[in-house]
Amino acid sequence: MTDYPEPPYPAQTQPPPGLTRGMNPRPDHGEKSYKGAGRLAGKNAIITGGDSGIGRAVAIAYAREGADLVIAYLNENEDAGEVQALVEAEGRKAILIPGDIRNPDHCRNIVQCAVDELGGVDILVNNAAHQATFKDIGDISDEEWQRTFETNIHAMFYLTKAAVPHMRPGSAVINTASVNSDMPNPILLAYATTKGAIQNFTGGLAQMLAERGIRVNAVAPGPIWTPLIPSTMPEDSVKNFGKQVPMKRAGQPAELATTYVMLADPLSSYTSGTTVAVTGGKPFI
Repeated sequence: MTDYPEPPYPAQTQPPPGLTRGMNPRPDHGEKSYKGAGRLAGKNAIITGGDSGIGRAVAIAYAREGADLVIAYLNENEDAGEVQALVEAEGRKAILIPGDIRNPDHCRNIVQCAVDELGGVDILVNNAAHQATFKDIGDISDEEWQRTFETNIHAMFYLTKAAVPHMRPGSAVINTASVNSDMPNPILLAYATTKGAIQNFTGGLAQMLAERGIRVNAVAPGPIWTPLIPSTMPEDSVKNFGKQVPMKRAGQPAELATTYVMLADPLSSYTSGTTVAVTGGKPFI
């Protein structure tokens, strides 16, 4: 808990959606620390936003636990290539699919790729997200509001709807929510609103899919050091990112990986309809 950098962080900005190589300090995704134990051996997983941040950490962990992967991302080819190399170094498959998940057909293509290339879908990690900061509701354009919903919640519906027919009993859907689900940051109004929707989508879908033996859960991260932060947050917020939580620092993507593994693990067979918060000590209600 004391090995990671604490704020203040160096001043930095990036154009969205941001790249890993432009971050200082560079995030830890578990490249050197995560040790697998075969908990997902033989599983096939789709991870959206798997090129960087939380998605990259999940990809590394899943590969080291024995899973083959389809990694969907927008256009960050350099980051995605790094993840693919890390996964393949573990002897696992990593199929890269760039594109915009706001497009329903692209979402269906992602799932079909997993079916064709890997043989099915056992785990769907709906992780990709868009956010932007605004101090006044009048500054949020109609297009920005629509883009946030299309990326964060509409795509989650398209992907899940396409994946469920291919999922066997014991499969898992894991959605990335946020502490903003219950504690919305006003400068992230659109993003926070979608995260509240994701939490409700998770709870309702868990009940809907229980008879099929498919579990549905969410992870609610607190402040996590990913490219989304320097590419979308105000400079002062970046400098002091994570200072507000009891641990007094931002979390690293590697620190969330075990949560996503636990929720995908078949041994978590009675865990469904819940949200697991990873917040650095801040209570999540």
